[in-house]
Amino acid sequence: MTIDFFRSYCLEKPGVTEDTPFDVDTLCFKVGGKIFAIIDISLFESVNLKCDPEKAIELREHYDGIVPGYHMNKKHWNTVSFDGSIPDPIILELVDHSYELVYSGLSKKIKDQII
Repeated sequence: MTIDFFRSYCLEKPGVTEDTPFDVDTLCFKVGGKIFAIIDISLFESVNLKCDPEKAIELREHYDGIVPGYHMNKKHWNTVSFDGSIPDPIILELVDHSYELVYSGLSKKIKDQII
């Protein structure tokens, strides 16, 4: 997976914006102003994604390339490696899962503005 493909995939989702609120290398993808994915632009080694806590544990047990979220709440976030140990379709499913979790937590007013 390339950074260009990953970025395009995230930006195709309804209401998604991107910015670098922490530093010039840390790119965040947001929906309704809430982060659902964080990557390092210069390294592109992994992505932090929000995850259902029970699913997060299962994924960490099944994939060596999925660990508790780096610099994040480790109960709700995973760091997913782009080292090839996790198939790209699985990574994209996890992006979708993260987006849906964040979107579902938005207020009705914000959801109405997105769609």
